[in-house]
Amino acid sequence: MKVATWNVNGIRAREAQLCDWLERDRPDIVCLQELKAAPEQIPARCSHADYHVYWHGMRAYSGVSLHVSKALHGDMPVFAHPAFDMESRIVTVTLGNLVVASVYVPNGGKDYAAKLDFFTNLAAWAAGVHESGRDLVVCGDLNIAHADIDVHPRERKPGIIGQRPEERELFDRLLGGYIVDVGRALQPANETMFTWWPPWRNMRQRNIGWRIDYILASRSIADRATDCVVLADVGTSDHAPVVMTINN
Repeated sequence: MKVATWNVNGIRAREAQLCDWLERDRPDIVCLQELKAAPEQIPARCSHADYHVYWHGMRAYSGVSLHVSKALHGDMPVFAHPAFDMESRIVTVTLGNLVVASVYVPNGGKDYAAKLDFFTNLAAWAAGVHESGRDLVVCGDLNIAHADIDVHPRERKPGIIGQRPEERELFDRLLGGYIVDVGRALQPANETMFTWWPPWRNMRQRNIGWRIDYILASRSIADRATDCVVLADVGTSDHAPVVMTINN
């Protein structure tokens, strides 16, 4: 099974790229962020016929979605939003004992306190899912570089939002000892596994970036993961897709 996440930075700008990528790689579950469109503005072909799709967005800002392959789950699954949702930033789907969340954490530049509050609630919600005995996969743009290795040395700036100690402590709280950062678990020493690049000075081409897009999974799922890769060749968003492959 393949689970993927991608901050598209505008679904209408990335319409053709999304459709081409879905046709090429056929992930079973796809989480998108930063749609920048209300549901009625989504191009029709982005609701791929082979997927159950839920769009949760607003005009020109934020927004998340979930695509679930009909081959994986024949009936329309149950989509929902935790009570702490704000600005269309989280949608979840329940597939038997598995809960998947597509998440777009505020970057904190406009309202840093709101970012910390959202992340605190996200960690508490994840703990509740775990305590209920269900498996969990959290996908998305979490807007925090978990450790220095997740930032290119030229981009490491003490005190900058996204690298602050209190943010990284919240990230640790989200993991909680029972959720695994799958990409880092599989590639613990990879210093070039970036998912976002500043959109200037050819930073993407030079791979001078940050890792802020993640697939986090319950240990029972992470233990079956064989791969978790950044597709830096896909699309023109300032983020790249991340894809986890697990043994069924």
